[in-house]
Amino acid sequence: ECKRAVLVVALLSILLGGIYPLAIWGIGQLLFPWRANGSLLEREQKIGGSTLVGQPFTSPSYFHPRPSAIDFAVSGVKSGGSNLGPLSRRLREQAVMRIRNYRQENRLPAAARIAADAVSASASGLDPHISPADAMVQAARVAKARGLQEGQVLQMVQQVMEGRQLGIFGEKRVNVLLLNLALDSREP
Repeated sequence: ECKRAVLVVALLSILLGGIYPLAIWGIGQLLFPWRANGSLLEREQKIGGSTLVGQPFTSPSYFHPRPSAIDFAVSGVKSGGSNLGPLSRRLREQAVMRIRNYRQENRLPAAARIAADAVSASASGLDPHISPADAMVQAARVAKARGLQEGQVLQMVQQVMEGRQLGIFGEKRVNVLLLNLALDSREP
């Protein structure tokens, strides 16, 4: 029995730990190499980011991503959520502070409605998308900072907006990196 158990473990280790991952990697490289290699965007021979991972943008001339529960520059943690529950006082304080900051940076009145994703962190902290509602609010700030008409910026938002996956899953969304790169390519 021990000999058979050791042989099964060795066989499954080779099969599931070596052959299967290599086969899946090969299929990915063959069928969709750009996605299999991280959907990396290059700009002037340098990697500018990935369309799959959110990056921090803080300048008024750029669209800002969703807040993150992790401060990547300080902690070195790759991803994670806050794990704060709906009754958490700290979560409520964070939300109030984010709402105040969002209204201030986008010059919104106190009664203005704010998209939930503009002030709530995603589960992983790496979400590269914002909602169209969040993008529409930020468009005025970005247009003013870049010296563009708000309509021009809103048109760019529409151009990079992604639809539902397979037409039925999820909601429409805007990839922040793609939108900011499109804005940069528009200017000299």
